[in-house]
Amino acid sequence: MRTQVGIIGAGPAGLLLSRLLQLQGIDTVVLENRSRDYVEARIRAGILEEHTVQTLVDAGVGERLQREGLPHDGVYLQYPGVRHHLDFPSLCGRRVWAYGQTEVTKDLISAQLHDGPPLLFGVSDVVPEDVDGDSPRIRFTDADGVPQVLECDAIAGTDGFHGVSRPVVTAGTGGRLWERTYPYAWLGVLADVAPSTDELVYAWHPDGFALLSMRSPSVSRLYLQVDPGERIEDWSDDRIWTALATRSALDGWELETGPVTEKSVLPMRSFVSAPMRRGRLFLAGDAAHIVPPTGAKGLNLAVADVTLLATALTRLLAGGRTDLVDTYSDRALARVWRCTHFSWWMTSMLHRAGDDFDAELQLSQLRRVCGSEAAARELAENYTGLPVG
Repeated sequence: MRTQVGIIGAGPAGLLLSRLLQLQGIDTVVLENRSRDYVEARIRAGILEEHTVQTLVDAGVGERLQREGLPHDGVYLQYPGVRHHLDFPSLCGRRVWAYGQTEVTKDLISAQLHDGPPLLFGVSDVVPEDVDGDSPRIRFTDADGVPQVLECDAIAGTDGFHGVSRPVVTAGTGGRLWERTYPYAWLGVLADVAPSTDELVYAWHPDGFALLSMRSPSVSRLYLQVDPGERIEDWSDDRIWTALATRSALDGWELETGPVTEKSVLPMRSFVSAPMRRGRLFLAGDAAHIVPPTGAKGLNLAVADVTLLATALTRLLAGGRTDLVDTYSDRALARVWRCTHFSWWMTSMLHRAGDDFDAELQLSQLRRVCGSEAAARELAENYTGLPVG
């Protein structure tokens, strides 16, 4: 088998990279070790920056997003007795969209299988080789159990935190890893109930953080701060709704409740790996970095990575110029660290931890953001997405 860019991983990063390269006339093959059903069922974040939305629309995979996605002009910050709206268009001239990562993945897979390059599910034993030269290859076993070799001009590792790509990069570059594990987790809930508010609510409460979000006009996505060791079996529907109602309580307002269709405990951590390149092997998305979901940056960071990488690979493979691939890692990491800081800041401001001294510091920061246009603008600019490139 022969292609120009071999892509390991069929999450949003790998699929969008394939799409962007296809539009520039660059051939790709995408390899995924899971089944299509598994990939399309993974529940992930659902807030898209304007750049992400525009990138998907320009790539021809934004029709359903524009039809079914929910545009949001801001968020609410809440602490006991106060719910304050941040108006993003007035603060920074941008907005965000609520549209689940699962739906983005379905749209990309549908386009890829309809008229895109090869997308192979169910592969195994994936090994990138000879990445330091100009002719790398990927060895793998296909879904029928047949060993294969994919010859490439470049390899993109978009295979997530547990994938095979990042260890190859770090082993050959003496790379460095940074990681922080937070002392709390999120209990995430999908419920068949209309959203209780028009915008997302980020609520600080003495019992812990809560987030009221949505997936559609009839489906709510809700989160509670819990201990990382919590067992999902200990959280009945009634206990979940009681905790959410308590932490989001506001005079004159009530939380809508309904059937819970899914619940899971999500760990919270920050992770960055550098560099994001070794020779002709390039990392993008969760293969290189993970952020806590509080700042809604995970999927958007992956889109920013592949936007930079698609341009750099096109310049290399179609124009023979190495300047953008040579600077890809530094340019991507500059934005990664900015978004990592914002995600840490949002997480630290809103999650109850430590003693009453820490709680007063958090409340002081929340009052500052709610009372200062400059502080509110800083949050809005980061939340809606900083420039790419």
